[in-house]
Amino acid sequence: MLRQNVVLWVGFSLSFFLLSSSIAFTQNGIIRGRVVEAGSNRAVPFANIVVQGTNKGTSTNEEGQFELRDLAPGFTNLVVSSLGYKTATYRDVLVTNAKPATVEIVLEPSAKEVEAVTVESAAFNKTEESPVSVRTIGIAEIERNPGGNRDISQVIKSLPGVASIPTFRNDIIIRGGAPNENRFYLDGVEVPLINHFQTQGASGGPVGIINVNLIREVNFLSGAFPAARGNALSSVLEFTQVDGSSDRKKYRFALGSSDAAFKTEGPLGNKATGIFSFRASYLQFLFRALQLPFLPTYFDWQYKVRWKLSPKSEILFMGLASLDRFRLNLDQNKTEEQRYILRILPVNYQWSYTVGAVYRYYTDRGRHDLVLSRNMFHNRAFKYADNVEKPENLLLDYLSRESENKLRYEYNARIRGWKINAGLNAEHARYTNFTYQKLKTLVGLDTVQVNSTLHLGIGGLFGQVSRDFFNSRLTLSLGMRSDFNTYSTLMMNPLATLSPRFSASFRFSDKWAFNANVGRYFQRPSYTLLGFADIKGRLVNKSNNLRYIRCDHAVAGLEFNPGPNSKVTLEGFWKNYRNYPFSLRDSLSLANQGSDFGVVGNTPADARGFGRAYGLELLAQQKLFRGFYGILAYTFVRSEFSDKMGRLIPSAWDNRHILSMTGGYKLKRNWELGMRWRFAGGLPFTPYDTTTSLLVPVYDITGQGILDVQRFNTLRGSVFHQLDVRVDKVWYLKKFSLNLYLDIQNLYNFRFRTRDYLDIQRDAAGQPVVVLNSQGQPSYLPRWIPNTTGTVVPTLGLIVDF
Repeated sequence: MLRQNVVLWVGFSLSFFLLSSSIAFTQNGIIRGRVVEAGSNRAVPFANIVVQGTNKGTSTNEEGQFELRDLAPGFTNLVVSSLGYKTATYRDVLVTNAKPATVEIVLEPSAKEVEAVTVESAAFNKTEESPVSVRTIGIAEIERNPGGNRDISQVIKSLPGVASIPTFRNDIIIRGGAPNENRFYLDGVEVPLINHFQTQGASGGPVGIINVNLIREVNFLSGAFPAARGNALSSVLEFTQVDGSSDRKKYRFALGSSDAAFKTEGPLGNKATGIFSFRASYLQFLFRALQLPFLPTYFDWQYKVRWKLSPKSEILFMGLASLDRFRLNLDQNKTEEQRYILRILPVNYQWSYTVGAVYRYYTDRGRHDLVLSRNMFHNRAFKYADNVEKPENLLLDYLSRESENKLRYEYNARIRGWKINAGLNAEHARYTNFTYQKLKTLVGLDTVQVNSTLHLGIGGLFGQVSRDFFNSRLTLSLGMRSDFNTYSTLMMNPLATLSPRFSASFRFSDKWAFNANVGRYFQRPSYTLLGFADIKGRLVNKSNNLRYIRCDHAVAGLEFNPGPNSKVTLEGFWKNYRNYPFSLRDSLSLANQGSDFGVVGNTPADARGFGRAYGLELLAQQKLFRGFYGILAYTFVRSEFSDKMGRLIPSAWDNRHILSMTGGYKLKRNWELGMRWRFAGGLPFTPYDTTTSLLVPVYDITGQGILDVQRFNTLRGSVFHQLDVRVDKVWYLKKFSLNLYLDIQNLYNFRFRTRDYLDIQRDAAGQPVVVLNSQGQPSYLPRWIPNTTGTVVPTLGLIVDF
């Protein structure tokens, strides 16, 4: 299969190259745009715009507008400078011969006096609030990332602090924290879900929902969270979408490893622009052809409308929706592994949406933001014994919905050298859960029935002030936040969640800086925990004194900028957790869960858990410049959480060593080569309680092994490593551009073996073999099925812009 795909791609590429070789490729690219001041949105006249790495440039007119002509096609960086403003680099403008590119560039006012315009600027931006643990990822880095499949959850695995889990899932595990400790914002609107087939109560899934065709850049914060962003313990990801074209309609069609995508954009009258995308998967056809025992199908929609009401006000409308179906392929039951998977996997159906509006009003001193949004998540799963849908065979029937209505107000201003951010948020959440499940607990077999409806009022207040000192050599920022909700008296007290944070950055020279942050952060337990109830609707965990999870951060590091497009950082971090939910059913911290399908938190729990994570990160990065880009990221991390005896033991995310090397080079005639190699230390895991698992009444319900919590995370898996490569070829023609690429994941076919499946022996007629164990109890005989993951995954893809 790999050989066929390679031959097909090479043959098609050579044919198209020969066909188009006679075409005269001219530099007809155009960039049009406007330069405005941050906060006030005033035009910046007579600003200088230079194409990075060239002498080509221009200046804005009195309205802040500019136009650059006769540009070479491809991704282009613009360096923008003006007296009284910080020089900025606007990266990854896609220039084509077919359509002009339109941009809006925002310049930050500078307290530093300058005597002349500088046209050289660092490509790595950081804010006063977050001078450390922040990375900015541009669209070009996302699209060309080898093995990333144009999915941001995969792309960030090239960065320090981000774990590489040897599965096909998108779990985001940052600095030893659990997958449910991350928050996501799309143009300022919080988006709870960013993955298809979402693990409820966590953040993972196999495929991202957000279509990168609509993304301009992503700010990834693994620490130093600003006060305006609450309810996060490990990371905050801020997605900025592109605006729709203001002068003409544009289209893009993309075909990748698992789906086909279509995007359209253009003007909506004189004052508004819009952009819309739709994606549909064809995984179900591929999986059926590969004779896999499950068939996933997904669809998603995404849009953005920007409407300029007046020179001082505008409103953004955005939406994101998904539809997922996970069915069993019952015809594929010929092998032991197929039959085992069919026995344990449920049928799953999910849908979700987020819609929001952001109203912005600009004044001479700053900007008012009013954000209104609604999101909803529907999750349905069921499972029957032997996959025979009869009432007496029902093992699991799960139906849950989460909905949130959110309002947030923010004021951002610069007054006499002070940067000020202040605001509040108010939310109403509704959670329902109907569960019927047969399972094995610590006290024996049990039938769990949940019938829950939870209404929750949520509020928050925040503020932060920042200022530069000593001619911008020293930057200080102080913030405070408080959160509260109506779940219980413990969570209603705003003083209990006061979360101060302080950042400092001192620049020794133009190339060296010291950055640091300390802060206290709180996160609300998941709705699956807060809404867990008995059959009578009584909220069980309210009496167990669940409360906000607390995490104290301390981060410090050195930054070295050898050139305008390169950076080296060394950071140390410490995270101290308190009040972590602890499952009373399984006697383990929920900090260890979230990297599998299903639901996290649908269990009785209290707040006894605690833990810590600490480590060191090294990053050496070269942004795309003169054809080369590269990232070297190494992380040493220890992650430990408490067990039922109150001892700190390695958590499920205790990789210890994580290494990633990513690089690429642009060749002549718009060819590009890229590679990424990842290494991760073995993760702890828990062996099965074989004796209990094989008991006839237990295995008949579970169909799989039960973890031995007495030996929780006492074993450690093998190391994981993988090489991904990618080759791109782009043709920029007069009417359209075409990008063909070959992406090969796991080039040398590394096979990772994890905990084997526990199956049972059967006789020649296919009936389970039953014996009496040492206690005289009827038990099955074990049969172990190797559980390996990893295969060569070639993808032949194309992107057409027209």
